[in-house]
Amino acid sequence: MSYEVNGKTIEADANGYLVDHTEWSEDVAKAIAESEGINLSEKAWEIINFLRDEYFNNNGNQPNERNMVKHFKGVWTDEGKVDAKSLYIHFPKGPAKQASKIAGLPETKRKGGY
Repeated sequence: MSYEVNGKTIEADANGYLVDHTEWSEDVAKAIAESEGINLSEKAWEIINFLRDEYFNNNGNQPNERNMVKHFKGVWTDEGKVDAKSLYIHFPKGPAKQASKIAGLPETKRKGGY
């Protein structure tokens, strides 16, 4: 599998995750999101950037949904109640896995998924 972005072929594995995370860019993220049927809202980008920051600056940490909710409760103060549904609005096939794919991160090996 691969993605065509700005005239360049970006290689991905059979599940659509990037083979080389250094090829990731916002344009690549948009191409992956399009293939997933996702419209990247401002909050979707916040989730993507949080996952990338955790992975690259916290020893390859890939937060699960519970930890993502905990983080965004402190960030999305205008939302009122922040729960897993708040994340699924942006990534309906699972915020931890689907957002990680769009963020150019490796496939998480946790149970669950799509």
